[in-house]
Amino acid sequence: MKSFTCILSGIALLSLALIQSACSGLGHVAKPDVDLPDNYVGAVSPDSTTIADLEWWEFYADTTLCGIIRHTLDHNRDILKAAATVEELRQLYGIDKLNLTPTVTGIAGATHETNDYYGEAFKKDPEYSLKATVAWEINLWGALSWARKQGKAKFEASREDLRAMRMTLISEAASTYFRLLALDNELTIVRRTLATRLEALEQARLRFEGGLTSETVFQQAKVEYASAASLVPDLERRIAICRNALTLLMGEYPGEHVAMGSLDLDITLPADLPAGVPSELLKRRPDIRAAELRLAAAMANVGLTYADRFPSLRIAFTGGLENDDLSHFFKSPFTYALGNITGTIFDFGRKKRKYQASIAACDRARYDYEQTVMEAFTEVSDAIITYRKVHEAAALRSELSEAARKYVELARLQYRAGTLAYLDVLDAQRRFFDAQIGVNNALRDEYLALINLYKALGGGWNSL
Repeated sequence: MKSFTCILSGIALLSLALIQSACSGLGHVAKPDVDLPDNYVGAVSPDSTTIADLEWWEFYADTTLCGIIRHTLDHNRDILKAAATVEELRQLYGIDKLNLTPTVTGIAGATHETNDYYGEAFKKDPEYSLKATVAWEINLWGALSWARKQGKAKFEASREDLRAMRMTLISEAASTYFRLLALDNELTIVRRTLATRLEALEQARLRFEGGLTSETVFQQAKVEYASAASLVPDLERRIAICRNALTLLMGEYPGEHVAMGSLDLDITLPADLPAGVPSELLKRRPDIRAAELRLAAAMANVGLTYADRFPSLRIAFTGGLENDDLSHFFKSPFTYALGNITGTIFDFGRKKRKYQASIAACDRARYDYEQTVMEAFTEVSDAIITYRKVHEAAALRSELSEAARKYVELARLQYRAGTLAYLDVLDAQRRFFDAQIGVNNALRDEYLALINLYKALGGGWNSL
């Protein structure tokens, strides 16, 4: 054992000299350049309060929608696949951590060799052994540590990807839900209008047959009824497709029925919502954190490839029993010690190029991170402006609908008094119908803009 200790001491002294002469492998890696503005474009004033602080079940007050979202998060195949990826990388990270510890292997064997060489006596050469080996690769240049850091960064990035997937699915489920509500509402408006036009068509027919009006009025009433009726099949098709999209998000096959709420056209959403400060976005958005962690993994890979250019140190100790006679097997101890440094003498620059390639990959990851931050900031600013403008449009659409309703009432009164032509009544009804559809779609767009703003701010990220 004294000779083995001397060998290890010599190796340690040589390793220390090499380490002291080595330089950092991260010296050529540039830091990301992220300098966020103090406020979002379109935001009223900087405020640390934000709607993204609300959990999604608090933000979406509709209990039916919350049930759909929960079902989606539990059964959607994309999120289940992302969860499987997290588990895969978690196990691989566990391997990287265990690589820092020794490995213990054992062997129990028996051999029976016979030799009958020409001119020599017949010989038997049996051997029996029971041995265990403890081997350990010394973390000489930090390669194992860098590998552990890389595995940890990849694992944590996959968790952020899972959070981003949850955030996206929450947004998609809510958006599809409100689109479906708006389509159902539009179909209700069309059918209600269809019933009114059928009544008007019957009255026009009676007046035409009684000689009170010309055929032009009757034909115009038929045109108005047919134009409304032609909208029904397309709306029913769109509703079925939207419902199928929702069931797919929920991880279900298409069905004839999905529990739905209703879209209240009289509701008024707030004009402005707190968006918080941009610096909080870096902590809140999981896609930003995932990009940052991938950059950390790329930096760890630079350190790993740099350390791979230097020799590796491995020590091993084997102990056990070995004898060619079973009767004396337990009286025959066996020991074997080994320490070696292994490295490439000349590889024509392969490892150097691999190291330089890892630096380029790190630069790419840095640019991806910077781009993700800029895109996230832009998405929030776009979402703020979009929500404010669709809110203004919804208010104007509501005023237009109310004016169109009064226009219809006045047109009917003047027609009955004989001071207005029936074609003008039909024109007023047409305008009121379009205005109702406009209010419905404007409210839908307002909800979609609100959902997008909540998502852009990172709402729902911490529900993992």
